[in-house]
Amino acid sequence: MNRTAQAGYQSVHGAPCVPTVSLWTGRALSTLLVLFLLLDAVMKFVKPAPVLQACVQLGLPLNLVSTIGASLLVCSVLYAIPRTSILGAILLTGYFGGTVLSNLRVGNPLFTKTLFPVYFGALTWLGLYLRASAFRCLSRCGARLPTVGASDEWR
Repeated sequence: MNRTAQAGYQSVHGAPCVPTVSLWTGRALSTLLVLFLLLDAVMKFVKPAPVLQACVQLGLPLNLVSTIGASLLVCSVLYAIPRTSILGAILLTGYFGGTVLSNLRVGNPLFTKTLFPVYFGALTWLGLYLRASAFRCLSRCGARLPTVGASDEWR
């Protein structure tokens, strides 16, 4: 066993080492987030009564529910795929921003309903930061990026 494995770090194909605990915490966080978002997207296709009531409360036309579900589905899948996870996170951030605006427009309570998508946005980026070593490099000023294809998370 090499020294990095003994110290609790994981290096894949020469990529910068990521602490094993961080890697698995990020993967678990991202998985839970994606599962919740996929469930939300599917519910927009199934259209149960609570989804339709929420759309009416927010003033959204009911014919847009499937379109909103499709956009959430695409964003979630892009986030789940390691090679497109940054693009997925950016698109999900935009989706969450639209959700905040919709809640602000109708005067929903700030900390429970309006900022709920902001909490999910923070979890989106935290999960990505913890699981993707190349994203960690991007987030540090002046750090060099690993070579393309160097990490499991970017294949």
